[in-house]
Amino acid sequence: MKFYRSILGFTIALALFGAQEQATQVFAKEKDAASKTVDSGSFGVFNGAHRVATETFSIKQDAQGSVVSSEFKSEQGEHKADQSSQLELTPSVELRSYQWKELSPERIDATVMPNNTFLIERFSFGSDAKAHEQNFLLPPSTSILDDYFFIQREVLAWKFLATACKQQKTGLGCTPNQKTQFGTLNPHSRSSMLVNIEFTGKDKVMIHGSEHELNRFMLRAESGDWAFWLDDKLNLVRLLGENGIEVVRD
Repeated sequence: MKFYRSILGFTIALALFGAQEQATQVFAKEKDAASKTVDSGSFGVFNGAHRVATETFSIKQDAQGSVVSSEFKSEQGEHKADQSSQLELTPSVELRSYQWKELSPERIDATVMPNNTFLIERFSFGSDAKAHEQNFLLPPSTSILDDYFFIQREVLAWKFLATACKQQKTGLGCTPNQKTQFGTLNPHSRSSMLVNIEFTGKDKVMIHGSEHELNRFMLRAESGDWAFWLDDKLNLVRLLGENGIEVVRD
């Protein structure tokens, strides 16, 4: 039986695919306000054999929804970057708010908020106190898929699992090579686009010198395609862009 869109949530995928320890933490409705950590850690970003950046992230959930926090830092020569983001979602995985800050190479502050049938992005540059505003004719169900913050691909992957896959005792019940489309917003570039995700099957991958059998997916977009892999706990382990950039969980 396919999952219903009305009960979309991070824990739908976790609970119904048997990750019981994590599901216990996040699928049950909390009676108190204490948040539970669904996932946390860091990704290394590689260009060839060289590590060029690190993203540190956490996903927390309580009865009010979920908060996805991320910090991206790069110290590679002239290409330094220091950015952070916080994505707040309702229990039905709709956008409550999104904020990102860039300390270098520029100073930028931006927020995205839903307003009826619109998403409104407000942003300012450097010492300029004047706030700029841009409206997008997009619903709150739109997924944030920003530059630099790869953990947001995990959130979108969970949304794909809950939307397009079926419950099976033997593992992921996703039809191979069947595309599912999602609307996304990139606040950095202030642009929206449609992306397609598909499950391509099991794949043996070398991670930190050891071979792992992982679930492989493809994310296809006008801006470029990414292959990504989830482990049996449905955590994002690796991404590989068509431009050669590789992202690996530490």
